[in-house]
Amino acid sequence: MQLRRYFQRIGYNGECHPTLAVLEALQATHVCAVPFENIDVQLGRPVTTAVESAYEKIVCNGRGGWCYEQNGLFGWALSEIGFRVTRLAASVMRQERGAVANANHLCLLVSCPGLEAEFLVDVGFGGSMIAPVELRESEHWQPPFRIGLRKVPDFGWRFWEDIGKGEFSYDFAVQAADEAALTEKSTFLQTDPASNFVLNLVTQLRLPQQHRTLRGRVLSIASPDGIESRTIESADELVAVLASHFSLHLPEVADLWPKITVRHDELFRENDSGDTYDIRACSHNQPLS
Repeated sequence: MQLRRYFQRIGYNGECHPTLAVLEALQATHVCAVPFENIDVQLGRPVTTAVESAYEKIVCNGRGGWCYEQNGLFGWALSEIGFRVTRLAASVMRQERGAVANANHLCLLVSCPGLEAEFLVDVGFGGSMIAPVELRESEHWQPPFRIGLRKVPDFGWRFWEDIGKGEFSYDFAVQAADEAALTEKSTFLQTDPASNFVLNLVTQLRLPQQHRTLRGRVLSIASPDGIESRTIESADELVAVLASHFSLHLPEVADLWPKITVRHDELFRENDSGDTYDIRACSHNQPLS
């Protein structure tokens, strides 16, 4: 990895030592610069779990990515700096889906030389976590999200996030991931017709006090004051929103517009006041498995 080029991609110009302060700065900078997105899946382009592919896509081509790509790249960069990094296979909403959720998320356990504490680090869960979370039961306000860790009996740990609509979570055990399981689930999530990543265009970006989400035709911006949403009205507007709100310059996404409008009609309906509302929110935090 060319660390300098990675730092340029995320806009980081700080120190390059394996300290907690550097870890905190790198995570905040990364999540505010690199959007979570599944556009390649929507366009039918295969995505791998190889960190070299993530580097080419995110660093060289200025794209975003999903968890396998973003946390893969970030973990590689941290290792190059001198942090101790363990890749963890996590299970999103395991309490509802059971074993079928296994390995549908990649997160990281990171430690700094000279510190006994270990930290959950995640730049690929849609951007809720903007700072590392020490591996202990706790709750944190990282606006506009409330997040935390709690122990899960007979399994390990649960990371949860809440933006005011109830908790979304993933469970993980503190042990090195089964890389074959991650690869298998990555393939499944981008090829199975029932996968939310196949069904829905999702793009998300974290900012210091804001979180932006594009789900199909709906753009939502969350802040400590609440969530504001609007509906995208055309393919041209979709391309423009991706560029202006997520720094993704992908005119080919206009070809997805017919599929996006059909899916929008399936997920939304009008209530008595004439407003539209989401029947089932579809994001990285709720992948069908």
